[in-house]
Amino acid sequence: MATSMPLRPARLCSRLVSSSSVREGPCIFCPLASWSCGTTLIRGGGGAMDLKVRVGVLLVSFLVMLFPPVQAFYLPGTYLHPYKKGDKLEVKVNSLTSIETELPYSYYSLPFCKPPEGIQKMAENIGEMLMGDQIENSPYKFQMKVDQKDLLACVAPPLTENDVKHFNQRIDDLYQVHLILDNLPVTRLTTAAKEPNSQLRWTWSPIGFKFDDKPEHFIYNHLEFKVLVHPYDKDSASGAVLGTGEGLDTMPAATMQNLTGTYMVVGFEVAPCSVVRDAKAAKELKYQGLLPASDCDPNKPHQVIKVGEEIVYSYDVVFEESNIRWPSRWDAYLKMEGARVHWFSILNSLMVISFLAGIVFVIFLRTVRRDLTKYEDLDKEAQAQMNEELSGWKLVVGDVFRAPENPQLLCVVVGDGVQILGMAVVTILFAAMGFMSPASRGMLLTGMVLLYMFLGIIAGYVASRMWCTLKGVRDGWRPIAWKTACFFPGIAFTIMTVLNFLLWSRDSTGAIPISLYFVLLLLWFTISVPLTLLGGYLGAKAEPISFPVRTNQIPREIPPQRYPSWLLVLGAGTLPFGTLFIELFFIMSSIWMGRVYYVFGFLFVVLILLVIVCAEVSVVLTYMHLCVEDHKWWWKSFFASGSVSLYVFLYSINYLVFDLHSLAGPVSAALYLGYSLLMVITIMFATGTVGFLTSFYFVHFLFSSVKID
Repeated sequence: MATSMPLRPARLCSRLVSSSSVREGPCIFCPLASWSCGTTLIRGGGGAMDLKVRVGVLLVSFLVMLFPPVQAFYLPGTYLHPYKKGDKLEVKVNSLTSIETELPYSYYSLPFCKPPEGIQKMAENIGEMLMGDQIENSPYKFQMKVDQKDLLACVAPPLTENDVKHFNQRIDDLYQVHLILDNLPVTRLTTAAKEPNSQLRWTWSPIGFKFDDKPEHFIYNHLEFKVLVHPYDKDSASGAVLGTGEGLDTMPAATMQNLTGTYMVVGFEVAPCSVVRDAKAAKELKYQGLLPASDCDPNKPHQVIKVGEEIVYSYDVVFEESNIRWPSRWDAYLKMEGARVHWFSILNSLMVISFLAGIVFVIFLRTVRRDLTKYEDLDKEAQAQMNEELSGWKLVVGDVFRAPENPQLLCVVVGDGVQILGMAVVTILFAAMGFMSPASRGMLLTGMVLLYMFLGIIAGYVASRMWCTLKGVRDGWRPIAWKTACFFPGIAFTIMTVLNFLLWSRDSTGAIPISLYFVLLLLWFTISVPLTLLGGYLGAKAEPISFPVRTNQIPREIPPQRYPSWLLVLGAGTLPFGTLFIELFFIMSSIWMGRVYYVFGFLFVVLILLVIVCAEVSVVLTYMHLCVEDHKWWWKSFFASGSVSLYVFLYSINYLVFDLHSLAGPVSAALYLGYSLLMVITIMFATGTVGFLTSFYFVHFLFSSVKID
C-alpha cells in the first residue's frame, strides 16, 4: 500500500540502510567503534579494524574476569529491557515533522486516535525541549510474542472543516509520524524506484497521501506493525557489557538473573495502509476489539478525508524472532550511506589541508628565524642604521603592544570564545567516546548547555586577565566579567526569542516553553554568572602578562597599503573553511533533513585540525601585517581565523537554495536563517579566539626574542 503514494525522493529525507545490512553479533567496546568511524566501522571489514575490535574485546573480557563480583557500572544510554511472553508493550508518539516547513507539531494537533486513559506527556530533558520533541502515549498497545490482527484503536469523531483543512495541509507538506517502541524509532521499508530489488529504510511513517490526478486526500488509518525480538541468551549480555549506539552500557548484576525465556525488542517496523471500514459496526466494539479482516490491497478503495467522515483507526502486530542482538539494534539507524566514501573524502581533505598548512608554517618559521638571526648578529649602531634603512616588523617595536580599539569588547569575545571552544571540544570528545547515545534523546544538547554553564569560570579568567594585561592595572575586572557572562548568552537569547515568537504564532512544538526559559535563566544566574565572576576574580589576582617592549606615547603612522588589509583578512577564512565543509554538509543534513549523524570521531579530528589551521592562518597574517608596518593586528588576528564564519554563512545560503529549495513559507526560511546566524556567530567566537590567542603569544615571543634597549 505504501507504494501507491507518489514518492518525491528529492524532497524527502535520505534513506537509511536496508535491514539486510544489519550485522550479527554484538559490537563490544563502542568507544573504539565511535572513534574510528562512528558506529559503522565494524561492518566495513578489514583486518586492521578487526584487530582493534578484538583488542577491545580482550581488554573488556579481562576486566570482567578480573573483577567478577563487582557491581557493574552504567554510562549514559539505556538498560537492556527484557520482556516475558504476554508483557505489555506500549507505542509512544513524538512530534510530527517535515523537511518542507521545519515546523514540528504535536501528534495530537491532528484529530488522531487518542488513548483510552487520556494523553500523557513523557518527562523530557532540556535537550529534548530545545529540539522540539514532545513524546506522548498512544492507543497502540501490544503483548510480547502475541500476534494480533485487525485490532480497533478507536473511531474518531466526525471530521470538521477545520480538521480536514489541517489534515490536507499536513499531507501536502509531507509531515511524518514518529512512533517509538522500547526507545527504538519505527522504520518503514519501501521499494526503490530505480532499484526494484532493493529496499529503502525510513525512520518515520507518512500521515497520508494524495494522487496527482485526484483532488482528494487519503489517510493511512491502518498500521501493520512488525516487532523484531531476540530471545535472551548469555551472548546477548555477556559480561554485562552492552554497546554500539548506546555507549558502553552495562547492567547491574541483579538484573542479569532469571532472564531465561525473556525477549528483547531489537527492531520496530510499520507498513501503513488506507482501509475503508464501517464506522457504525466499529462503534459497537470495545477498545482493541476484533474488526473484519483487511488485506491492505492498494487496488481497493482508500479512506478519504472529508467533512463529516468518521475514520476507523486499526492496527496489526506481528512478532518475529531476529538474529539481531540487543547491543546491535541501533546499527541500522546509525549506519551512514556511503560510509567508505565518507571516510576517504574526509581523510583526503584533512591530509591536503594539513599538508598545505604545514608548508606555509615551515616557510614562515624559517623566514622569522632568518630575520631574528640577521637582526641579532648586528651591533647596536648597525641595528640603529638598519632600522633607518629597512622596513618591516622591526619598526613597530614601540607600537605593537598598543591597546586596540574597543579593548573591552575584545576581552569579552575572547572570553566567550574560550568558553564555546571548551564546550565544543569536551562535548565532541565525549560523544566520540560513546558517552552520548542517540538512544538518550536530547543528551547531546543537554550536555552542551551544562558544559557551557560550568565553563564560565574559564571565560571569566581569560577575559579578566586579558583586560588587566592590556591596561596594566587590576581595576575594572568586574564589568568585564559581567559583560563576558552576558554577551554571548544575550545574543543567543535574543535570536531564540525572536524565533520563538515565530514558532508560537504557528503553535509549533519547536517553541521553547516558558518554563524552560525560567529553567535556563535559573541555570545561567545560579551557575554561569557566579562561575564567570569567580573566574574574573582569579584572573585579576593572577599576574598580568608583561610586554617585552615599551609602547611609545605617540603612535606610529601606518604607511599606505597596496591592498586593503581587511580584504586579506576576509580571504584568510577560505583555508579553515576547507577543513570543515565536508563535515558541515553532513551536520546540516542531520539538522535539516532528518539524517542520522553519529560519526563524532571524524568530527573531533576535523575540530582539532580546524584549530591548528586557524592558529597557523592567523599567525601568518599577523606577521604579514607587521611586515608592512601595520601594528593594528589585534582585531585582524581575531577576524583572520574568525572569517571562516562568513563562508559558513554563505554555505548555509547555498544549502537553503539548492538542498532545501522546497522549504515552504517565509516563516520556515526565517527559522533557518535565524538558527544559521546563531551557528555562524558561535563559530566566529570560537575560531576568532583561537587565532587571536595564538597571534598574541606569537607576537609576544617574537619581540621578546629581539635584543632591544
